[in-house]
Amino acid sequence: MTVYAYVDGPLGDMLLVGEESADGRTALASLSLPGQKGAAVVRDGWRHAPGAFEDVAAQLRRYFDGGLTRFDVAYAGGVGTDFQRRVWRALDDLPYGSTVSYGEIAARVGAPGAGVRAVGTAIGRNPLLVVRPCHRVIGADGALRGYAGGLERKERLLALEGALVR
Repeated sequence: MTVYAYVDGPLGDMLLVGEESADGRTALASLSLPGQKGAAVVRDGWRHAPGAFEDVAAQLRRYFDGGLTRFDVAYAGGVGTDFQRRVWRALDDLPYGSTVSYGEIAARVGAPGAGVRAVGTAIGRNPLLVVRPCHRVIGADGALRGYAGGLERKERLLALEGALVR
């Protein structure tokens, strides 16, 4: 069953969407920010279940308070293409407080050169903003480039992590 909840944070009310298993565990399928490009939208048949996201909400609070540098969250399976999942796994490996270029991610997933655009598209389709740190990917020239949640939020996340590029 699909469940959802809203969690307040410094980036606005974040919409968490998850898949609840028969044993009551919830795997996170989406974390969306207000006004985000491609954000999840609550659908008929979804159940409002704030309790299902207590652990994720606590981790988000600790992250925004500067006390958490890596999320420990179960992700819902079956989301994205094989290529997107490879790119997203590379994002999961990015250390807190660091940045890499789109080209570096492309090289890590075996798609250098023209693959940089495909990597950018895959990153743009990341359904788990903040917890899967696509905000840590910047342009080769060090400039902040696309972020589905908006460049201002990307800048805020990088500043929080001490990785703001100037």
